[in-house]
Amino acid sequence: MMQQHRSNSYLFGGNAPYVEELYEAYLDNPGSVPDNWRAYFDNLQNVPATDGTDSRDVAHAPVVESFAQRAKANAFALKTSSADLAVARKQVHVQSLIAAYRFLGSRWADLDPLKRTERPKIPELEPAFYDLTESDMDITFSAANTYFSKAENMTLREIVQALRETYCGTIGPEFMHVTDPTEKRWWQERVESVRSKPNFSADEKKHILDRLTAAEGLERFLHTKYVGQKRFSLEGGESFIASMDEVVQRAGAKGVQEIVIGMAHRGRLNVLVNTLGKMPKDLFAEFEHTAPEHLPAGDVKYHQGFSSDISTAGGPVHISLAFNPSHLEIVNPVVEGSVKARMDRRGDAQGDQVLPVLVHGDAAFAGQGVVMETLALAQTRGYFTGGTVHLVINNQIGFTTSDPRDARSTLYCTDVVKMIEAPVLHVNGDDPEAVVLCTQWALDYRQQFKKDVVLDIICFRKLGHNEQDTPSLTQPLMYKVIGKHPGTRRHYGEKLVAQGVLPPEGPDQMVKDLRAAFDAGKHTVDPVLTNFKSKYAVDWAPFLGKKWTDAADTALPLAEVKRLAERITTVPANFKVHPLVEKVLADRAAMGRGELNVDWGMGEHLAYASLVASGYGVRLSGEDCGRGTFTHRHAVLHDQNREKWDAGVYTPLENIADNQAPFVVIDSILSEEAVLGFEYGYSSAEPNTLTIWEAQFGDFVNGAQVVIDQFIASGEVKWGRANGITLMLPHGYEGQGPEHSSARLERFMQLAADNNMQVVQPTSASQIFHVLRRQMVRMFRKPLVIMTPKSLLRAKDATSPLSEFTKGEFKTVIGPTRTEVEPDKVKRVIACSGKVAYDLIRKRDEKKAWDVAIMRVEQLYPFPHKAFAAEMKRFPNCTEVVWCQDEPQNQGAWFFVQHYIHENMTDGQKLGYAGRPASASPAVGYAHLHQEQLKALLDQAFGKLKGFVLTK
Repeated sequence: MMQQHRSNSYLFGGNAPYVEELYEAYLDNPGSVPDNWRAYFDNLQNVPATDGTDSRDVAHAPVVESFAQRAKANAFALKTSSADLAVARKQVHVQSLIAAYRFLGSRWADLDPLKRTERPKIPELEPAFYDLTESDMDITFSAANTYFSKAENMTLREIVQALRETYCGTIGPEFMHVTDPTEKRWWQERVESVRSKPNFSADEKKHILDRLTAAEGLERFLHTKYVGQKRFSLEGGESFIASMDEVVQRAGAKGVQEIVIGMAHRGRLNVLVNTLGKMPKDLFAEFEHTAPEHLPAGDVKYHQGFSSDISTAGGPVHISLAFNPSHLEIVNPVVEGSVKARMDRRGDAQGDQVLPVLVHGDAAFAGQGVVMETLALAQTRGYFTGGTVHLVINNQIGFTTSDPRDARSTLYCTDVVKMIEAPVLHVNGDDPEAVVLCTQWALDYRQQFKKDVVLDIICFRKLGHNEQDTPSLTQPLMYKVIGKHPGTRRHYGEKLVAQGVLPPEGPDQMVKDLRAAFDAGKHTVDPVLTNFKSKYAVDWAPFLGKKWTDAADTALPLAEVKRLAERITTVPANFKVHPLVEKVLADRAAMGRGELNVDWGMGEHLAYASLVASGYGVRLSGEDCGRGTFTHRHAVLHDQNREKWDAGVYTPLENIADNQAPFVVIDSILSEEAVLGFEYGYSSAEPNTLTIWEAQFGDFVNGAQVVIDQFIASGEVKWGRANGITLMLPHGYEGQGPEHSSARLERFMQLAADNNMQVVQPTSASQIFHVLRRQMVRMFRKPLVIMTPKSLLRAKDATSPLSEFTKGEFKTVIGPTRTEVEPDKVKRVIACSGKVAYDLIRKRDEKKAWDVAIMRVEQLYPFPHKAFAAEMKRFPNCTEVVWCQDEPQNQGAWFFVQHYIHENMTDGQKLGYAGRPASASPAVGYAHLHQEQLKALLDQAFGKLKGFVLTK
């Protein structure tokens, strides 16, 4: 019976969303709802809350139950008459109709400039669905909680007309999935108060047409002059340039001083010229292959970045277009990281002064996982950038998909953003004024609420995916329609002529003026500032053009080491650390006094502490960085008597000195690709911060391979972009199986060329200390890949005396001491890298093989030829050299170091291999098999050379 009443009562069924929305509004502001509803909800305050509190925010479940009880008893709280009840029922039906348009109106909106499909039938948008008939159309109903009119009442006919104009015109807003009632009402007021209708002045309309003319004109100029060359034309989506212009100008007026843009190929050349103000003649020179070629590799035109300063009403705005490979959306986290670095430099915690703008294609936005990963970062503390403005150039067919059913599994390509409740504005690209209006709303929302917002510009692609395609092969009917389309510029120009904004010859004169500007090679953006430099700009000049060197003064005075050790191990009074951590801190304090050798975690801490004390920031992120995956770090301490995050944690490295640089450690979301991309972007904008990404296990770097390939390894030779990103990848064969052993060292070695990065595998606490300090102390910036250990984190073998921190530097090669072997008696040198060195040393001692020298290559790339050759010269009677590694033969460093080793051997010496056999898997999964392989490779290292043997 209760269910029947729920279904039949006007308080339930299709009306429930309205009633709940009304109730939310009442809770926020009782005066915002009609008097009869306010009295009704006031009575509900007598309903006890489920948690026993006496709060105005009454839980919804008891409220809904109260509705049902009242319906069952047929006793409405206001004790209305039967006639009044009928009117009230219709009022609720009207409110349900309003709610339906807010939820579903975008599905019936006029969004397709090609008008290829009929509008779908959506019964919920018809008054009849709510038993509202033609006889009700001229009845006056309450229009409370709407913003269509200043009048509180409207006829149903007026309400329906207002709803269709607002939600079903050339703008289709989607914001009802946003749970915050304040944000939801903000959107309702914005769109309903103007009924989604722009109201621009004549000058503003002329400016919009000017931007459309510039956008179309550039594409047609290039299409005529450089026939067949790829450029990923924007034709069909020219309104995007009008939107970008509004982004820059409105953001500047609102106090934004920097904008970082990330986008893929389509429209990129247009943005370079018509948004950032790149000189057209410079772009034309690239088409004619006459541009200066100063980079070792270079890149194609539609991957290039650019930066400029544009004048706005609020002052100069610096705009940076990020360099972008063909992996499309991978630029998203890179842009966000760059923005975060700029925010930190300015002390702009909320993103008031720096704005990220991401431009997407419809297919990539829906299809690529890094989009979701980047969105997931949006409101987290370590990656917050104050909200991103997303612009989708939605050409409706993506890449080459010929059937929409194969493009995605969601209704809209933008549906992925609903995971973070970002509002979406779908807009018809053939209505440039609507596009600009939506851009204004999007900027205003982002600046006020500091959250992501999406503008989905639904347009078309006049040419193929690139200019060498024939799109009619797969979309014949669509391209018949496109072939007849006059173009957005002409369509809008004719509209302005009809309105009397321009004379009949006005639009064509704009085209002629633009063509003259192109022929003269002039700017199409006015004004571009050529001599402006912000005080927040980073000067990369000191880091550029420097020759490679391994040397760096990284040692510290003993007094400073002891001071830093004391700060690292001090916790506030009344702060209760865990007993295990208490022991760690006590041991570290003893290490600082020289009573114990320094372990890996303390070596790391001393490096970080020394850097922040010297003015270098440190930013460390990854899935388990505060504690460390293997609980070796303990950079963040947790009070065992408090759980509040603001008071219950303490980070000693934030308290090294009064004027220290920031130390930031972040336990990231469970993402590799987006987080590493973010940190790369951060490092690209901040050379004075040691930016580190740490994989939980080194193998997990697999999930970020695109960032490594397209940015870290090749960014400098393609784009000339220096970067000092550091990767810490736990690597070591401990019998933990195929996914917890290898950081895929061989992949980094394969990518290593042109001195593009450093690949190191340090084996002691002092080595990690020196290599981290070296990364900042040297005046050049190269990516640093560190194969960090697991078992060595606590191994006594890997500890270092305090003296190794007060003198010396990072050793690229470490040979045996004279107490280990007598150099003249050495017959074989076993060269290796990483943990296996200690296995080899134990094996040598067990066998008493004093004619064998164990040599650790701590830096695998750039290969330390001088240091290696010098070490080899210590053993004049050596006849055999063996490379020994933990990894399978087809992995690890073997294939990449063998020719380096061979180069440094003397005539007659033989080179052999000792290690696991080639394998399709990085490691075995059975502990006993792991031990058998380890024993075999150690025996092989000391046994007779066999298999592949190379003679000098």
